[in-house]
Amino acid sequence: MLSMTGYSESTYESKEYSLSVSLKSYNSRYLEIATNISHSLTALESEMVSMIRKKIRRGHVELLVKLKVYESSSTVNVDTALLSAYVKAFEEIGRKTGEYPSFSDYASIEGILVENSEDGVEKYKDALMNTLSDAIEKLLAEKKREGEGTYQDLSRLGRALDENISFIESKSGEMEEAFRNLLNERYKELMGDKELDEERLMSELALMLVKYSINEELKRLRVHLAEYFRLLEVNEPVGKKLDFLSQEMNRESNTIGSKSQMAEISSKVVALKDTIENIREQIRNIE
Repeated sequence: MLSMTGYSESTYESKEYSLSVSLKSYNSRYLEIATNISHSLTALESEMVSMIRKKIRRGHVELLVKLKVYESSSTVNVDTALLSAYVKAFEEIGRKTGEYPSFSDYASIEGILVENSEDGVEKYKDALMNTLSDAIEKLLAEKKREGEGTYQDLSRLGRALDENISFIESKSGEMEEAFRNLLNERYKELMGDKELDEERLMSELALMLVKYSINEELKRLRVHLAEYFRLLEVNEPVGKKLDFLSQEMNRESNTIGSKSQMAEISSKVVALKDTIENIREQIRNIE
């Protein structure tokens, strides 16, 4: 089981350059990847995102990649034609406004300074991908470590569900018997001294018991709980499946609560719903 939260960092160092790759992961319903990559490496962005998608299924992931170059074969040239055009334009503006540009104004214009580099992106590709792979593995290890704690909590909550369901199961027959006796007494009160129609009583009783029986809901809760424990043990992302399952268990609990004729059962239904809500809170933290 993997948590959706975690952080990792990996670096690569050579005498020519250094690379730093960091990953942060937060809770999110779907997989979202945000990138902040050094300009000279953006050509490799899609490959980096693809590598992350192969390993992480859910969560908001932030990728930060920094490149620091110590030695470079790059040269910087001036586009003199473009510079001349800007000088002419700025002189015209200066004559009319009295405001003239500084050196930094020219330097900030895109295209005037042209970098000619023999260090193509391929120079960094292998080191970058290896560094990213290492960062991903570190992130997965962190997510697994945090996920183990969540697994323990979900297992404990599952056992609490089992105990509450078992108690309700033990009382379901008692509730039906109490309801049968109550209906019998009410029927006699309504009939007064008239002769009791046993066949009619049993027919009415059968209809009422079908309406108020919680056996089907308990059976479905047991099926859902068995699937819950199974999902806790599988080695794949289960967050969405567990969330759906908890919604189904909550629905069955609500139905049992609406049918309950006993304070003891109603009390356990409240405990069931509280446990299911705690489960849903924990599920929000896993893939």
